[in-house]
Amino acid sequence: MLHMWCFRWWILPFIFEQFNIHYARAAWPLPNMSSIQLLGLFADAANTSVHTEFSVHPCAMFKAALVLSRQYNIKIDGEFIGWQAAQTGGNAIGALRSTCQAVATANVVGIVGPAYSREASIIAAFAHSDNIPAISYAATEPDLSDRNTYPNFYRTVTSDAAVTLPVVKLFTRYNWTSCVIIYQNDEFGSGGMEVISNAFSENNLIISKLVVFDIATQHIRGDLKDILSTTLTRIIIVWADDYHTSLILQIALNVDVLGPYFTWILSSRVSFNSFNQTMYNKLIGMLILEPIIGSVVNAPFNTTLLNAAYQIWEQYEPETFPGSTKVNYYALFAFDATWTLIQSLQQLCSTYTNSSSPCISIVNNSFCFDRHLLNATSFLNTISTTEFLGVSGPVKFNANVTDRIDGIYYVIRNIQPSTNNIELVPVLQWSNSDNWKPYTQADVIIWPGNTLIPPTGFAG
Repeated sequence: MLHMWCFRWWILPFIFEQFNIHYARAAWPLPNMSSIQLLGLFADAANTSVHTEFSVHPCAMFKAALVLSRQYNIKIDGEFIGWQAAQTGGNAIGALRSTCQAVATANVVGIVGPAYSREASIIAAFAHSDNIPAISYAATEPDLSDRNTYPNFYRTVTSDAAVTLPVVKLFTRYNWTSCVIIYQNDEFGSGGMEVISNAFSENNLIISKLVVFDIATQHIRGDLKDILSTTLTRIIIVWADDYHTSLILQIALNVDVLGPYFTWILSSRVSFNSFNQTMYNKLIGMLILEPIIGSVVNAPFNTTLLNAAYQIWEQYEPETFPGSTKVNYYALFAFDATWTLIQSLQQLCSTYTNSSSPCISIVNNSFCFDRHLLNATSFLNTISTTEFLGVSGPVKFNANVTDRIDGIYYVIRNIQPSTNNIELVPVLQWSNSDNWKPYTQADVIIWPGNTLIPPTGFAG
């Protein structure tokens, strides 16, 4: 049975400290009263008491978007749009199982998710089989951009292919010429490693070594200390998700290959709580490069939608609402993915006002792979031409690729010392440009060794 979750339970007798999330019974409107539904796929494992903000926040904003569509009186064939939300466990089979269970029991006309690149290819293939769209809010693997391979897939988060120019420009900015890449061995890690390697080759930059972090064994392949100490370069790029990045950093701390000797550049933000505070000085000087939302770089975004969504979230699930300044960015990408489907359905069905036939027709079958959306081509074409100002920034697609082609922003944060602690400070921003700019004119970067002098990138 599909896990209808998103925190409908009594208050748990503990606090999950890492994310400061308190769980209580949430009283969202009944999601399944409509025959037209969207399915949200979120990364946490089923039947677990430990949930992350990466799953909690996108789920809440997915539901907030659908509640908001009711407040705006958006109806499809005379009905409000319902929803189902499912946990995938962060793996492809879990994602497929949850999707199949939902589709077999309801008229699912679109999917929001999944979260991970390793899940996305199989869900994109399933969406094509059933003729329904799937819009991911967090899967960034470059191969997913291929419209011919994934005709029913879209994403509101930026492809990792778009990050190659910012990475190259970062190296140019500080006259670095080489690095070591540590990557997790799945679609996300391998895809990021490949596009960065290609970009480096095209720009006469050198990848000294490629180091694999095995997500099955949760260990580095080889001796990390020996690998790094025998290379001339002292710049390390880590292409891994937040969980595996934390494991990689712990290994690096154990063998003392962080600051002040090496400069690490991470692709995912991690929590400091998992590290011993006596080791915090080793983390100072790290850079974290991540995709962000428009509001972070003073770019246009839809304040009306965002404020309304936050009010709905706080009303129906106050125990998980962290405050407007602490919402995970991927939650806003999830809202925009959901709103894209809502807007596209509304636009598609507006052409059926004088028709006796419904605008959404599904061939029903108890077997999930044999259910089909009949007018899928019109629906997909509508998505491809939909444009709106979303809560993460301008949302716009292209019929030739699966990627969002507007609202692409990055920020680099720097781990700096603070009173009895360390903190993440935004220092550089990338916004519709071809180079990095200071986040503010007052920003300075603290480099490994607690110095203001940028590293040369080499030993000695």
